[in-house]
Amino acid sequence: MVRLLAFAVALSSFLATSQILAAPAKEITVRQIGDLQCNVDRLSIVAGLATTQGTLKTLSKELASDTTAASSIESAIDSISGAQGAIGVIAKALLTGQAAPAAARDQVLGNLTAAHDTLASINSTSGAASTELQKALTELTNAQLAGEGVVNNCK
Repeated sequence: MVRLLAFAVALSSFLATSQILAAPAKEITVRQIGDLQCNVDRLSIVAGLATTQGTLKTLSKELASDTTAASSIESAIDSISGAQGAIGVIAKALLTGQAAPAAARDQVLGNLTAAHDTLASINSTSGAASTELQKALTELTNAQLAGEGVVNNCK
């Protein structure tokens, strides 16, 4: 049993090493692992969008009786989900040694802009809802700034 285990470990080590050595240097460079600031920005946009979605779900409950505002909030939530999906495409590409697709970066930007514009157009007379709306806009702006940080720092 010990010999079989030792053989399996040796074989898997050999296969892993051969895969690493066989990978083209350009592919490894394109992977864009990034430095500390790059990865902080990546984490910040992902966390910021998740936080914004949570705030929007709370806001959606507060404005459930205002069908126009509720519809706008759902549209913003959908835009944020679209941005998260595009970020997932980018993450998958990076983890598989591919370059981040430009189309996915454009989708992130487009969806974040759409979410911001939709939220900025909501007019609420409720004090609590207005406070929650401003909180969501601030969170979204911070996520957008983190996204700009990814573009600027992940090269």
